[in-house]
Amino acid sequence: MRVILSAFLLFVSTLAVAAQVPAHDVEGNWLATLEVGGAKYKLAMKIEKSESSYTAKLDNLDLGAKLPIDSTAVNGNKLSFSAAKFGVSYEGTLNAAGDEITGTLKQGANAAPLVFKRIADVPKVNRPQEPKKPYPYDEVEVSYRNPNDNIKIAGTLTLPRGSGPYPVVLLITGSGPQDRDETIAEHRPFLVLADHLTRNGIAVLRVDDRGVGGTDIGSLSATSENLAGDVLAGVSFLKQRKEIDPKRIGLIGHSEGGMIAPMVAARSNDVSFIVLLAGLGQRGEDVIYSQTELIMKTQGTHVDTIRHTIALLKSINSVVKSETDQTRIEQKINEEIAAYDRTLGDLQKLLFAPAVGVVKASMPIYKTAWYRYFITFDPLPVLKNVKVPVLALNGELDLQVPAKENLDLIGAGLQAGGNNDVTLKSFPKLNHLFQSSQTGLPSEYGKIEETISPEVLKTVSDWILRRTVH
Repeated sequence: MRVILSAFLLFVSTLAVAAQVPAHDVEGNWLATLEVGGAKYKLAMKIEKSESSYTAKLDNLDLGAKLPIDSTAVNGNKLSFSAAKFGVSYEGTLNAAGDEITGTLKQGANAAPLVFKRIADVPKVNRPQEPKKPYPYDEVEVSYRNPNDNIKIAGTLTLPRGSGPYPVVLLITGSGPQDRDETIAEHRPFLVLADHLTRNGIAVLRVDDRGVGGTDIGSLSATSENLAGDVLAGVSFLKQRKEIDPKRIGLIGHSEGGMIAPMVAARSNDVSFIVLLAGLGQRGEDVIYSQTELIMKTQGTHVDTIRHTIALLKSINSVVKSETDQTRIEQKINEEIAAYDRTLGDLQKLLFAPAVGVVKASMPIYKTAWYRYFITFDPLPVLKNVKVPVLALNGELDLQVPAKENLDLIGAGLQAGGNNDVTLKSFPKLNHLFQSSQTGLPSEYGKIEETISPEVLKTVSDWILRRTVH
């Protein structure tokens, strides 16, 4: 699930730098630690020189994410850059030794010291669960088409060695364009999950999302409904594979994927079971409010700032639901921000400035058909039409899709439709990625070495095997 409202540091991109060469060259690798809302993030900056200009990249090592810098300059020993969409700017000074840049990072009226120190190489993360080749199973590169939207979908099919045909699962990623491994914060959870399942006799198909890897981008107005069509195309593809038992095809969806899996199961007789990992029971709009409040509260944000942020989000969503023209949406949202700002005192404006900056930076998301579809989507009518076995799991420290609220609603929806083969389980101390966590904050994702809790992996494989082994 995309964090709709989050700190600007969830992002990273290439910086185009027009520069004058300083006494000590800024070319090389740099590392800084940024403290925001009680959380610490490692930021790695790599600067490369080409003749008289520079190109740099800034990575959040803890989130594996991007900061979209649109303006950067080097003048003597002065370095500055800005991300206008987020209201973020940085000004720093290279020291005489050429090994440290000391400066200040600003967002709106807020400022924080940020010191980059020169390093030889960017620190490598440890991901002990990531499988190493050679694998004890077969791995096949595949592609197929969604004929309704006329796009090619590319992925990897892993097959146990032995006598098939095998049960199979198709993995469905969370929101936002993701690769077939659902890579986040240098974790590859779908690779780890696929490896575990295939070693236990279950074939797995994992695919690149639209516009990622080998999959076509398709229409920019695509919604979750279109993504469900991609999954249906994957089910049709699997039915044609001789290695696959067509009567034992299942879906595993994570986050938004856990919203799409029931959509597909409700309309396809070829799906025999589904697994929902942090799937949605709440309406999309309510999930956004819940995740925003939980993340901000856990970060220690002032209660008034949280209240004002939720109120502004509700105003924004009201605009999105009532307007379809992108220009009008942006205009009206800016009017809502300005009107709300006029109701705040000076101190409240100061505290609220970072949230306003992030809201403005999220404008491209608010204007998409995907966002409008998501906030108006109610999973309950869909869940009532799911008749196949369902396993729904969540972590009790999930701040993006709260466990109790969503598991209770998923169970109620399935029960209302007469589905009697439903297993609901929450795991203490696990976050949205099903990692063992301290707080559940997204800022922890990259710092945790565990990719997926072994208990969750075993729960999923045992449940599938009980329903597919004859």
